[in-house]
Amino acid sequence: MTQEHRSKSGFETRAIHAGYEPDPTTGAVNPPIYASSTYKQDGVGGLRGGYEYSRSGNPTRTALEGALAAVEEGERGFAFASGLAAEDTIIRGLMKPGDHMVIPDDAYGGTFRLVDKVARPWGVEHSPAAVSDAEAVAAAIVPGRTKLVWVETPTNPLLTIGDIAALATIAHDAGALLVVDNTFASPYLQQPLTLGADIVVHSTTKYVGGHSDVVGGAVVVKDLEVAERIGFHQNAMGAVAGPFDAYLTHRGLKTLAVRMDRHCDNAERIVEFLTSHPAVGDVIYPGLETHPGHEVAQRQMKRFGGMISFRVRAGEQKALDVCAKAEVFTLGESLGGVESLIEHPGRMTHASVAGTELEVPADLIRLSVGIETVEDLIGDLERALD
Repeated sequence: MTQEHRSKSGFETRAIHAGYEPDPTTGAVNPPIYASSTYKQDGVGGLRGGYEYSRSGNPTRTALEGALAAVEEGERGFAFASGLAAEDTIIRGLMKPGDHMVIPDDAYGGTFRLVDKVARPWGVEHSPAAVSDAEAVAAAIVPGRTKLVWVETPTNPLLTIGDIAALATIAHDAGALLVVDNTFASPYLQQPLTLGADIVVHSTTKYVGGHSDVVGGAVVVKDLEVAERIGFHQNAMGAVAGPFDAYLTHRGLKTLAVRMDRHCDNAERIVEFLTSHPAVGDVIYPGLETHPGHEVAQRQMKRFGGMISFRVRAGEQKALDVCAKAEVFTLGESLGGVESLIEHPGRMTHASVAGTELEVPADLIRLSVGIETVEDLIGDLERALD
């Protein structure tokens, strides 16, 4: 797909066609899996297509990276072995000891562990702030030292919404870059680079891959100077997506739009059920008008996603019981797959933040709503809650 066609095409067309042209030899419409670690050179330094070694570049990965850039409307995309490998490359590629970053006060536990247990001993300091409170984010910035303002929107697991355009202005006024973890929304529902963000990061394990069969991460940037720094560190640090993983992730991306519509359809029905159930307290979903970030989410998201969190009235043990009794919802970590998952963040995905300022409520349950028959999902939750 040419740059001109890419700029004029809809999301679904870009997701399917961007990054790869049918093979000129065979006409294959899918990128081949180039299971090669190295490439024959036509004389010393005579590289075919720029490929010399698969850590530095692999045609299967190149196709995925082109598609990721297209759907996020960025200039360059980079595919990694995991979401945390992508995050680590951003931090070490764009920061140095003595620098400072702002993170969400309800960040994903793995992100907090990376920042607090890996980056902080290296010399990078951080301050948490509520992404929904632009003034709090601005107050957390250390003039002259803050290099990154890092936000999730919606956040994991409390589904807090940050105003990307407002946060971009705050970051840029301080001479910092805005990084948006877009994993929960997916590129289909939200494109942060079009709203002023500088960098988008994903765990492509989740909605982009979509089938719980591959682990991966992605970074997409809109500035070529930033892209050069990310690209250098991607190669120097080496946590790249392998060709088989890149192929599976690219295949998942092609169906992202139709899957996300079904995730959203099912989530909206389940939210309606949960809000009327007597055993359920707060239901946290950006699509609810009672959600404090509803208006911002409505402005910057296409729909409100497939993630739901809710609190049970009877406390932590009841939350654990609900997780244990669910049958159609699989008890497990991760999210964004075609199958529905249920988990207890306090003891599972967010156990690493227990006892910190990022600790989550003990009675909280997180749902990743899949694409099964929605009546079966509602019936399963009703049995588990009763």
